[in-house]
Amino acid sequence: MIMNEYSFMFKLNSKWVDFKNMAQQTTKSNDKYNRILDAAGMVFSRRGFHQATVSEIAGTAGVADGTIYLYFKNKDDILVQFFDYKMRQVFTRFREEVGRADDAVDKLIKLIRHHLKAFQADKHMAIVYQAETRRYSRLVDDQVREMAKMYFDLLAEIIEQGQREGTIRKDLYMGLVKRFFLGAVEEVISTWLMSDDTYDLTTMAEPLVDLVLRGIGTPDKG
Repeated sequence: MIMNEYSFMFKLNSKWVDFKNMAQQTTKSNDKYNRILDAAGMVFSRRGFHQATVSEIAGTAGVADGTIYLYFKNKDDILVQFFDYKMRQVFTRFREEVGRADDAVDKLIKLIRHHLKAFQADKHMAIVYQAETRRYSRLVDDQVREMAKMYFDLLAEIIEQGQREGTIRKDLYMGLVKRFFLGAVEEVISTWLMSDDTYDLTTMAEPLVDLVLRGIGTPDKG
């Protein structure tokens, strides 16, 4: 995959959005906004979305309760924007990591490793993401679908490159392969969360990619 000026552009709601520049601008101009969203992640992960209160989020962010409403309509809106905010951060880094590799296999390893690294580095995000996606919350349906689509599109690019390079089979059902990868990574993260993060999550990246590429059967010796 050739990286160019469009490498950080993603299609969101039929419009092209430059997540990298948006993230940089948001960080520079809205530090208080970012603090509130980071605080929301802490409170949502600790208390659960339904038990959390706007007052708790404000206190954790170090702002007055009323300040929250300068940026958000209500608690539901905080959750929706939390997913948007994290999506911008995570997918910008995914593209950057994949862009540092040349061949498809290395790109897969870098993508999965950074996926695991990002969730390990931000445990609050990992907990909120797992809780909300498994709860099938109607609040973040659009965000979850968009995140999955961007991830699947990136996987498809890498897999198609591997097929051209001859390192990945061409007789694949692409939709199944993409769901398998994402499902496997999410289950690895879920298991890590339940283990109270007693090991380095990123060590699972290469074994996971190897398992997908080689399978679990023994080679035909005939």
